[in-house]
Amino acid sequence: MNQAIATTDAKPTAARAITTKVARRTGFPLKEIGNYTVLVLLAIFFAFPLVFMFVGALKPSDTVLADGSSLRAFIPFGASLNNFAEAIARADVVHLFLNSLLITVSTVLLGLVVNSLFGYALARFRFIGRGVVVSIVIALVIIPLEAYAIPLFYMMAKLQWLDTYYVQILPFIANPFYIYLFYTFFLNLPKELEEQAQIDGASPLVTFWRIMVPLSRPVYATVAILSFLYSWGQLLWPVLVTRGPEVRPLPLGIAEFQTLPPIQWGDIMAFATIMTLPLLIVFLIFQNAFVQGVARSGLKG
Repeated sequence: MNQAIATTDAKPTAARAITTKVARRTGFPLKEIGNYTVLVLLAIFFAFPLVFMFVGALKPSDTVLADGSSLRAFIPFGASLNNFAEAIARADVVHLFLNSLLITVSTVLLGLVVNSLFGYALARFRFIGRGVVVSIVIALVIIPLEAYAIPLFYMMAKLQWLDTYYVQILPFIANPFYIYLFYTFFLNLPKELEEQAQIDGASPLVTFWRIMVPLSRPVYATVAILSFLYSWGQLLWPVLVTRGPEVRPLPLGIAEFQTLPPIQWGDIMAFATIMTLPLLIVFLIFQNAFVQGVARSGLKG
């Protein structure tokens, strides 16, 4: 009986020894190999639509969907930039792009200032009702735009801001989610540096700009990317508040463009590529700071 138990216990030990031996030979733990394999497969899966779009933007329009059921869909046969030229000519993409750029950049920059100051005040200042304000901010995070779009639209109409840039920028500068990210990040920063600056005579605002902001680059990058993604892809609100093409952004432009006859899928893919590339560029520029911000802010759960 004891011999049987010893034999049974020896099997897992032998298996672990073999696994350890293989890991030592490869210099890479098998668990890590499995993790990276899953990540690579997921990356390939999520990259398929982007690759299909980029390749379709370069191919003749009549071959984009014709090759969609085979690997030819991912090979740019007959590649050219004609689709981009046609899309720009047919849809006034340059004007739409500049509108989106103005709206998004203004929203992001003003939002970084307002949300960071709000988060810093909640994290560092003590005042009556502070806990209630924090609770309200957290509660507002879960309320989507669709829940208050109609009252907000009514307010903007009363202010006569419809069909302007203001109506697409000002309502989205302050965001409870971004305020909460700044709030949780500032809570984790040591107070000693601020106290030393205050002893030297620095005001709270000077302390914030000269000490807290340089230490908070990861969370600023995180909020900038998230805000850029949200503002750049906004569709529902522009549909409600814009009437003519003068101030319309790219998402509304592509929604209309894909229904214009004749439907040219190469042109549509080119339009979508023009809209997607700025997002990829912004993320690639700030990806390191974004990862640090996710690791050190409230996103880590």
